[in-house]
Amino acid sequence: MRWLKFAKYLPGFGWEPVIFTPENPVPQAIDASLLYDIPENTEVLKTFIKEPSNWFGLRKRKNVTQSTAFIREKGKKSLLSELAVWIRGNFFIPDARMLWINPSVRNLKKYLKSEKIDALISTGPPHSMHMIAYKLKKLTGLPWIADFRDPWTNIDFYKELKLTRQADKRHHSLEKQVLTFADAVITVSPTMSKEFTNMGCKHVHTITNGFDLLPEPTTPENISTFSILHVGSMPESRNPKVLWKVLSELLVDLPELKNFLSIELIGKVDYSILKDIEDNSLTPYLKQINHLTNAEAIEKMKNAGLLLLVINDSQNSKGILTNKFFEYMSVSRPILAIGPSDGDAAAIMNQTGAGIIVDYSDAEKLKQSIKTYFNAFRNKKLAIDNYKGIENYTRKNLTKELSVLLSQITA
Repeated sequence: MRWLKFAKYLPGFGWEPVIFTPENPVPQAIDASLLYDIPENTEVLKTFIKEPSNWFGLRKRKNVTQSTAFIREKGKKSLLSELAVWIRGNFFIPDARMLWINPSVRNLKKYLKSEKIDALISTGPPHSMHMIAYKLKKLTGLPWIADFRDPWTNIDFYKELKLTRQADKRHHSLEKQVLTFADAVITVSPTMSKEFTNMGCKHVHTITNGFDLLPEPTTPENISTFSILHVGSMPESRNPKVLWKVLSELLVDLPELKNFLSIELIGKVDYSILKDIEDNSLTPYLKQINHLTNAEAIEKMKNAGLLLLVINDSQNSKGILTNKFFEYMSVSRPILAIGPSDGDAAAIMNQTGAGIIVDYSDAEKLKQSIKTYFNAFRNKKLAIDNYKGIENYTRKNLTKELSVLLSQITA
């Protein structure tokens, strides 16, 4: 989504994107409506690639998607799934797209000899994309920007890869190659930029995720259900245990809440989360949808009571700024966030007045916040007051920042 939108707005700032992508991908989700965001006459290069999913026959079936990483559909992890994680972490370095690297370099090397290209940009994860750009940079000397939508070795699930000491060393070595050899590095959050600077990267820039437009907001009078909506996958590390406990207690403290509460989860949800919802007697209030298009999801957001943002309880939690967070802001509905109160998301929420953020274990503040929001809902006043500064996060403005950086590295 991030680079689809950059590609959409770059021509307006004098840059023509040429997009390199697989001919035969196995994605986590398919949303064909987003093809309309690709500017007319954009050159798209496609190449047939190998990836592990194809070995199991998925390529032969149309519209097949792969499961979201580290989300269990059943209770216990199987021995086979545990083995697959170990193989993925120790043999597919930096990731399961490593088989793209050499064929992509060969194809793009030929293309770059015949076409006038001013700069290279790679975006990861998958970090194999950075290794493609790294090799092309060494071959051509073209200016190169490496964009990190998520960290590499500091990502929340890194420890779950069951790495040997040798594999861990290899991951760190490749990460350092990218950070020190790229002409510029972009991250999506100030905290991640600071971490990369501390690792020896000298040219780090923060360009956050963002949103396209501000749709017409839904008025409080038209919010008929006190729905708590979460959009996106929910792995175990994103399980808001404190929320389920607090909601269970509030259904006793506020009997009227039973008539209006709806918990809406759009996206794949880990088994452990559904089990916690059940254990807290909340299943009757649950509505779950595995996938919606981006446009459908935004329409849902516009009509929600509260938008639930759960930041992974992990070592990199302070620097997590997802695309979803900014799309939440664009629809002018209050955000109820659970995460570090001193993180980057908290700073933006406090700056814009987009909602309330509660630490992972602060049950009392969470309970009082939901009570306040519910009272506002009953009085037809559930809305955001004093919204300010969110225009800084439009994708058009963020693309302008990118265009300035491109001009700098190619000067």
